[in-house]
Amino acid sequence: MSHLKKTAYEAAASDTDFRKTWDRSEYEAKAKKEQDERREEGRARYEAKLEGKKWHKPVDFSTLDATSSRAGRVDVASMVGKSTLIPAGSAIGKRGRGAGFYCEACDLTYKDNVQYIEHLNSKQHLFNTGQSGEVARATLQDVRNRLEMLKQRKREREEEDKRMGEIDLDARLKKTEDIEEREREERRRKRNEKRRKGGQNGIKTEDSGWEGRLGIIS
Repeated sequence: MSHLKKTAYEAAASDTDFRKTWDRSEYEAKAKKEQDERREEGRARYEAKLEGKKWHKPVDFSTLDATSSRAGRVDVASMVGKSTLIPAGSAIGKRGRGAGFYCEACDLTYKDNVQYIEHLNSKQHLFNTGQSGEVARATLQDVRNRLEMLKQRKREREEEDKRMGEIDLDARLKKTEDIEEREREERRRKRNEKRRKGGQNGIKTEDSGWEGRLGIIS
């Protein structure tokens, strides 16, 4: 028996009022629609098989975008040398996630990277990723915009290289000045040390007269 209690608005509430309620009729209609679609698809597949053709699910091209080139390279070597745990029975044939190259959009796994790349270029993958497979023809304005973008990118790269070169030049000049300053300091230290070893007023006195300088011993 559920316990009823008064809320802040003096209305009776149940302990299970927080639970989500489901519209049974809505889900029955949705299940019936999916069942009808599967039945129609099965009939179409069977008729195509009898005619010796391969059935493809109809696609609404108005909802798809034009196909464009990939912005980056396909990374097929990132998992080399790594181990991945795959649940048993998760993949049946190519369907499902298994050991190999997995396409999440199509729920397919390929053992070979060549087959995986071919799949990425297939119509099935393009349709599942929202692409029509048709390449939009570039107009004259598109070409001009592209050239202007490439020029702007080149100017930015040149300015960046110039700025980095100036920074590198300043660093080299600073390093050269530091080396020259240390060399001057070392020469100054040696001169001072030489003066300290000399005689009065910085003049070194000889130990003997001219006989000693000539090597004459009396």
